[in-house]
Amino acid sequence: MQEARHGGDRIAETLAAHGVLRLYTLCGGHISPILTAAKARGIRVLDVRDEATAVFAADAEGRLTGIPGVAAVTAGPGLTNAITAMQNARLAQSPLILLCGGVPTALRGRGALQDIDQRAAIAPHVKRAMQVRRVADLQPALEAAFATARAGVPGPVFLEAPVDLLYDEATIRSWYAQAASKGKSLADRAQRWYLNRHAARLFAGSHRAHTPTDAPHDLPMPSHARIASAHVALQRAERPLAVIGSQALSAPQNARAIADAIGAIGIPVYLSGMARGLLGREHPLQMRHRRREALREADCVVLAGVPCDFRLGYGADIRRSSTLVAANRSRADAGLNRRPTIAAIGDAGLFLTSLARRGPWKNAPGNDWIARLRERHAEREREISETERRPGEYVNAISLLRAIDRCADERAIFVADGGDFVATASYVLRPRAPLSWLDPGVFGTLGVGAGFSLAAALARPQSELWALFGDGACGYALAEFDTFVRHRIGLIAVVGNDACWSQIAREQVKMLGDDVGTVLARTAYHEVAAGFGALGILVKSESEIEPALARARESARNGVPALVNVWLERNDFREGSISM
Repeated sequence: MQEARHGGDRIAETLAAHGVLRLYTLCGGHISPILTAAKARGIRVLDVRDEATAVFAADAEGRLTGIPGVAAVTAGPGLTNAITAMQNARLAQSPLILLCGGVPTALRGRGALQDIDQRAAIAPHVKRAMQVRRVADLQPALEAAFATARAGVPGPVFLEAPVDLLYDEATIRSWYAQAASKGKSLADRAQRWYLNRHAARLFAGSHRAHTPTDAPHDLPMPSHARIASAHVALQRAERPLAVIGSQALSAPQNARAIADAIGAIGIPVYLSGMARGLLGREHPLQMRHRRREALREADCVVLAGVPCDFRLGYGADIRRSSTLVAANRSRADAGLNRRPTIAAIGDAGLFLTSLARRGPWKNAPGNDWIARLRERHAEREREISETERRPGEYVNAISLLRAIDRCADERAIFVADGGDFVATASYVLRPRAPLSWLDPGVFGTLGVGAGFSLAAALARPQSELWALFGDGACGYALAEFDTFVRHRIGLIAVVGNDACWSQIAREQVKMLGDDVGTVLARTAYHEVAAGFGALGILVKSESEIEPALARARESARNGVPALVNVWLERNDFREGSISM
């Protein structure tokens, strides 16, 4: 093991001990020792063009691997640029750690460059905000950050390491000596005494060796009694239904066991968020359309890692007379807007696998209830096909998405970043496998696509990577094509370009009679990507779709990212879809 020469070495040593393979960053003078030390220990440093992208990448890394993703940003605006991404991670319950530089401790509050109260700024957006004051505390604090990010309900943790804790002691003492007054007055001598004493406090105990450890992480187990009660409720039910969300995949290594458990229990399921793809494309128990109607008819509903928020009508989508089973790591989320009949507090994935072992089950996939749901599903598919056949000057969004669904590899990962185009994709695209769909989550943040794509490409290098951008969301990602090219990220980006913020415009014009603020242009996004060294392709007609996608896939396989800019015909497919 390399000797820890300075604070940056100590941080890198601890990251390596916790299995961190990648560090996402935008460089800054406050964090340079962390970056160089991470590289020296074999941790790949991925530099991006916006701090938010670095944090979005760490978010996706945590979701896909179960190991908290790590981003490092410089002080002041480096942190404030990252706040939206941190809040997105908190609401999506993604485990990540944000390392942030800070002004020298002796200069805090004295007008130093980029000096703000960083802990106060970030505290509302994280599980825990920490500020290290001594070099000896860097590694214990970082180990506590890893434990906190993964414990209970996963989430982001902030750790501030001021710059004078990151360089070696001789350098810091030299800086302080240069900053001190050289005069002989009592005030000058007092200042030098104070700075020497301050440096001694910073480095006190730092010469003692610290061996970083990655403590075992146990998943919170739901009560056996609650699991037994849920088993009884499901055995009695005639129309059971499950909704499974991202939190059920908080331990990604258990995805296959969770999928097997659903098959054993034998009740129909709707999948959302990171759970999309859990059962593959065509599992007989998986339903994808008309969930609200199904929930209002079900007599027993299992919510696994899903709160009753706006996505379930604040609980109103579930009939009052049904038995409601809520499996959730968060007691607050389990009871949000609707008190469950059975609250199984703990890991939702463990709940499902433990429940499956309590069989025997009715093996219901062929019963009338499931047949009714599948017929509704088929009816909705026919309606979507009718939408696809509508004529227009440019490309029909359904046609484009179905072409992507046909040609995407069986190991494809889909990253979703946008409003109307991406929401339409959720009706059409069929994720192939567990953990193969990445969307922002409940915060609905635009701009996640570049960071999510970067992490997905590195965490799953054997998978074909597709990023679906609305033309509005694409504006956030364009500069990161420079990042993709420099790091040889083989990405297939498809932009649904209807020259509009359609999800907003559709209802705004209808209700208020004005499209102000919602109009975009048929911008040449493909030319911008090409300017960064990617392959850019323009598609204006349906006949151009498949050749363009084939070219983009070939380019991505060779490590050259591609952007396919598709001019879409505007449509009313999702009219009335704004959520409140």
